[in-house]
Amino acid sequence: MKRYTTYLLLLVSSLAFAQADLPLFLEGTWKMENEDSYEHWDLLNGQALKGVGYRLSDGQMAVSEYMDITVTKKRKVVYAATVVKQNGGKRVEFLLRKSGEAYVFENLQHDFPKRIAYQRLSDALVQVTLSGDGGQSIGYKLVKQAAPTPSEPDTTVANPNYDPALAKQYGGDDYGMKGFVLVLLKTGPNTSTDKAFINEQFRGHMANINRLVAEEKLVVAGPLGKNDHKYRGIFILNNVGDLDAARALLLTDPAIASGLLEADVYNWYGSAALPAYLPFSDKIWKLQP
Repeated sequence: MKRYTTYLLLLVSSLAFAQADLPLFLEGTWKMENEDSYEHWDLLNGQALKGVGYRLSDGQMAVSEYMDITVTKKRKVVYAATVVKQNGGKRVEFLLRKSGEAYVFENLQHDFPKRIAYQRLSDALVQVTLSGDGGQSIGYKLVKQAAPTPSEPDTTVANPNYDPALAKQYGGDDYGMKGFVLVLLKTGPNTSTDKAFINEQFRGHMANINRLVAEEKLVVAGPLGKNDHKYRGIFILNNVGDLDAARALLLTDPAIASGLLEADVYNWYGSAALPAYLPFSDKIWKLQP
């Protein structure tokens, strides 16, 4: 019980750190003063902000850049931007140097800008400053946009087939995506040859899979063909939090807990509609595996 309590405290502490060092005030849609240029930011899993910059012309959206602000494993906060038709399509990263009301990100190796600053002036107003060497700088203000009402068109929608209710149901962001956890299962360190023990653990393995599916925490499971890496199968976990929470959840699997299987876990960003196939999967099998 003590270990479990310590784990929860570390998990809460880690999440609190991530959120404290993210400019959470950016979440939402912002319009550049006196321009038809916008930034939209979504908060993902409490540990990352994902943004898109775009212009509107005759009601049509033209994306100019993709941005994200993430917390690394070493607890560094990184702002990354991929600008359309610039830098060969490569991401340019800036490291957080200052936080608070003003968040300043810096990359002294980049030509311009070398610094990107977001300063919160109020709940509805943010000052953005791009600066370089020799006093070179560009500044502008972003104004928070109110959420569209049902009678008003949503200017952030570029997809004529967009279904906001469905997007909300599956937890999709503005790109129709969300964070999952990819699990690669491989042969574990337990080399027992006790067939009764092995069969019991893998019966529990299958029962645990069914339980996690019923709890809507597992959306993909299946074996892999023979390979040189001793990988046995994959899981894709849904709504389980961060990687540490995923590892704790996987220990409810008897085959993993006993060491017959071992799990490598990774953050994975995929279509939020992935769980939509599950109701159909129960209608196409003839024999229980």
